[in-house]
Parts: sequence; structure tokens; C-alpha cells
Amino acid sequence: MTGAKPAPERDDASAGRPAHTAADPATSPWRPPRGPVVCLGETMAAMAPAPSHSLDDAESLCVAVAGAESNVAMYLADLGRPVSWLSAVGDDALGRRVRSTVARAGVDVSGVRTDPARPTGLLLKDPGAGGTRVHYYRAGSAASALGPDLLDDERIGGAALLHLTGVTPALSPSCRALVERALHTPPERRAHAVSFDVNHRPALWPPDTAATVLRELADRADIAFVGLDEAQDLWGADLNAGDVRRLLSRPRVLVVKDGGRGATAFTEHGECTVPALPTEVVEPVGAGDAFAAGFLAGLCEDADLTRALRLGHLTAASALKVVGDHGPLPDEGTVEAMLALAEQDWGQAPMS
Repeated sequence: MTGAKPAPERDDASAGRPAHTAADPATSPWRPPRGPVVCLGETMAAMAPAPSHSLDDAESLCVAVAGAESNVAMYLADLGRPVSWLSAVGDDALGRRVRSTVARAGVDVSGVRTDPARPTGLLLKDPGAGGTRVHYYRAGSAASALGPDLLDDERIGGAALLHLTGVTPALSPSCRALVERALHTPPERRAHAVSFDVNHRPALWPPDTAATVLRELADRADIAFVGLDEAQDLWGADLNAGDVRRLLSRPRVLVVKDGGRGATAFTEHGECTVPALPTEVVEPVGAGDAFAAGFLAGLCEDADLTRALRLGHLTAASALKVVGDHGPLPDEGTVEAMLALAEQDWGQAPMS
């Protein structure tokens, strides 16, 4: 909801404590304290053909930006949350474009480093009948040289929530050390909550390494996101959402997304499932990041789990309808009306 105002800050005494006492998992999730969000990770320049074209026959390409963490940051800004993005870009035209695009969305980019020796990463999207293939040109990029020292940034020191994804530890040993340090402190001793989206990108990982690393990292987070399909690819083809919860038992909130069918949030009190909305899909890449932003925005504003999951679906639908990763949200009135629908009406309400 562009222009929405952040809710008042929660005082320190209530930070990290449940906002409700009921045992209903839909109304009593653990919540992060209120305050700024920091999203940390690489964003690249992205090139893609127009819809219905592939790289083989396209005569022109559209230039945009693409990065899981900055996608989350931009949608959080759309939803009225104070948010910063931390990363590094090259001292080049693509880096300037990345920085300015994210800044225009209302995200604080003052902590983004400029690396004079390394380039900004690049990706090419190649849509086809079997889905969209993504070709990365990011080896040796500016962001791949990030390391644990980035966690000393003052913005993280003042954050209520730090959002990371499984893309970052795949980029380089120093990036993996960064994420491991961010998740090293036990949850009860952290100065801020940590959100982690598994976001498995097989092309970035050496063979037979992603499954163990991503499970260990996700299980240390306060809030974890994973797609059921990627969980099945990583940890077992026959897994269902409940099985994933047993594998990732430590996060205070675990969200298992099941594509166009729905999403389930697990907490210490149980689980809550909300079906996805019927939506025309122009391009699926970026929808998971949008979902994470919507859910986090809902959770941070004291929404119950049903409302937070619905806001995740609404935000994801905005990404599904555009070629790029960041699409416009419906107006605030439409969003509020959708969130207020009766359960039997929700799954029948198409996103126009």
C-alpha cells in the first residue's frame, strides 16, 4: 500500500514477545520488534525480452534490476515499512542504475558500497514454454566480495529485522561467512530478528553442497521461508509442508509456499494455511520475494497470520503480472478490502 504509514514503534520491554496470548496459531505468532528493516544481498542489472519472446528471437531487451533482497526491500517500502538495502555495486553504469532504481522505490541505499575494481553483476532472463531460464554473469562481481564486516554497518545496529536469502552464501566464501556470522548468535541473544528465505539457485552451488548448508542456515533464523518445490529438490521429493517443518523445527515462524496453491505458516502453536489468489502469470520470477515482503510487513504490523499470509499473496500477485521483479501494488483501499474478505470469498477473488 504505497503511502501507508508505519505503525508506532513498540517499546523495548515488549520487543520480541508475542502480541497475543491466545493459543490460536492464526492470532498468536511470535513477532519481531517494530523498527527498521535491513535487506542484505546482491542486486544485478537484468535484461529480458518482451513477453511472448525468447532470447532466440527477440530484437530488443528490456533493462531492469533483479535481486532477491532488494525486491523484498522495495515491496516493504511500498507497504510503508522503513527499510534499507545493503550491498555493493561496481563503479559502472549498471551499478548506478541498480542503486537509483532501488532508491526510487523509497529504500535507503546510503549503505551500498561502490567497488572500483569489480563489476556489477548481470543476468539474462530467457522465457520459454518450459518456464524462464536465468543466465547469470556475476562471478567476481562487486557483491561477491562482501564479507562479515558488512554486519558492522550502523544500519544493522539500529535494525529490528535483518532479511537474508540463500543466494548470498552461494556467491563466495566471504559471502557465506557473512551469512553464517549473521545467524551465529542464538535467537534469544540477538539485537534484532533475522529472516531467511532459502531461495535455492542450483546454478550457483557446487554439486552436493546446497542441501546441507541451506538447511543449517534456515534452521537458525527467527523467520524462514521456503518453497515446497525447492524443499523437495533439496531434501526429498516426497516431502509435504509438515515434513518441512520437522526438518526446520527451530524458526519461530516458518512459511512453506506451495506455488499457486497456497502457503502455510508454522509457529509454536500450530499452523495456518491461506490459499493463493487466482492470478494471470506474466513472469513468475520475483514472486517469492514479493510474498516474503508482504508477509513480513503483515507480521511486523501485528497482523494475525491469516492477514499476513494474505498480504503475502497480494504482494506476490503484483510481481506475477509484470516482466520485471517489482510490480505496482493495488491501491490501499483495494488491498484492505481483499484482506477483509470472508474465508469462502478469498480464494475466489481474482487479482485484476
